[in-house]
Amino acid sequence: MAYTGQMRWAPDARGRLQGAALDLFSEQGYAATTVPQITARAGLTTRTFFRHFADKREVIFGGDEIPERAARMIAAAPAELAHMEVIRLVLHRVAQEQFEGHHEQTAEIRTLIHANDSLRDRDARKRDDMVRAVRAAFIERGEPPLTATVVAELGILVFQVSLDEWAADPDAPPMTAVIDAVMHRLGDLSLSLRPSAAEPLG
Repeated sequence: MAYTGQMRWAPDARGRLQGAALDLFSEQGYAATTVPQITARAGLTTRTFFRHFADKREVIFGGDEIPERAARMIAAAPAELAHMEVIRLVLHRVAQEQFEGHHEQTAEIRTLIHANDSLRDRDARKRDDMVRAVRAAFIERGEPPLTATVVAELGILVFQVSLDEWAADPDAPPMTAVIDAVMHRLGDLSLSLRPSAAEPLG
């Protein structure tokens, strides 16, 4: 039977498919849910599903827009901003545009990912895609490759820790506040590092 209840996502085709998929993943598990079941619940066709998603994993992960958007934001950031302030600016915008207002759905998705080996592998590949995109964007800003690599790795670490902390807390403050708290903790930890006598590489 087609899904006729109130969708938790926007009433467009993509949103209806996402809402139906999350309902089914919650009811019967990710592995047991098929694409035909998702489309039947959403009241749409299988052809429509594959116009929006390559497979059911992509209902959870969406497209590849976050790495590309992050790279564009880094390129557009004021030149005078320090590396990690650029990261803060980008993460705040991603949080506000992509996650704020979708706490319940994000919590469901992160729970699904952590409970499923294939989804964790996919999540790791998405993380690597983000690191590469951020690293390339900082190199385009004129940073040495080593600096760009360290900033990219730290930036995506902050993003993932913040996302999981925010999603896991039903009473969480705005995700931007969680990002700031994680970055503050990272700053405290970095102060405990003793400078090496070796020459910096970049």
